[in-house]
Amino acid sequence: MLTSYLMLLLFGCLTGITTVLFGFGGGFVTVPVVYGLWSVTAHSGADAMHVAVATSTAVMVVNSVFATLSQWRQGRLRREYIWPMAAFVLVGAVAGSLAATRIGDTALRVLFAAYLLATIADSLLRKGFLSVPRAREPRPLSRPARTLGGVGIGSVAACLGVGGSVMTVPLLRRRGLPMAEATAMANPLSVPVAVVGSAVYALAAPALHARAGRLGYIDLLACAALLGGSLPTIALARRAAARVPDRVHSVAYVALLVIVLLVMGI
Repeated sequence: MLTSYLMLLLFGCLTGITTVLFGFGGGFVTVPVVYGLWSVTAHSGADAMHVAVATSTAVMVVNSVFATLSQWRQGRLRREYIWPMAAFVLVGAVAGSLAATRIGDTALRVLFAAYLLATIADSLLRKGFLSVPRAREPRPLSRPARTLGGVGIGSVAACLGVGGSVMTVPLLRRRGLPMAEATAMANPLSVPVAVVGSAVYALAAPALHARAGRLGYIDLLACAALLGGSLPTIALARRAAARVPDRVHSVAYVALLVIVLLVMGI
């Protein structure tokens, strides 16, 4: 058991790096890692995907808020791309997290993989993500993108415990923002997803409440170990994103999604 939590601590460091560089808040690292641990422990894989998603949202609450404050101090956040979209993301997050508690574990895992596949294909096949013309001025978000798009992002992100960055980053990227700015904006947009998702998952699964170290579906011990690695890493790596070449940044984003898909065993 101690070895498992030491491994979570190390993966927490990776979570911190992906939070800073890609705006993930940890979701695409914590979900497969916690899922893998629960699948091979004495729990016999019971509710492994639900626990992974719930624990991911709890980690994202802290990571996203911490990263948002760091990026705000650096002047990298632009209000017009965050508000009022964040309010509609919040609405969608309520629906998505409630839906996740009613979806079977296998179905939730398949949806997670399908979401990854769709995002990878979209990033590779549609123009505007891997590179943005240098002379292109960033464009504002349309009303449908802020409203309906926000609700959709919140719903999917809360259901799968991924924070929404895999939809917000491509969306902002295609509005002409550099990767460093698009990923910076993903963190504040992940905060409402993480807060709502954590509250719903904490109140769900009453049978798990009696287990030590659990709060609903959230594995508190795993959450603490992941945060122990991620928070110091975010503090150390917060200036790194601005130094990564834009093309390398966007390619690395897609490559990480491919790796996560493979790790999930799809």
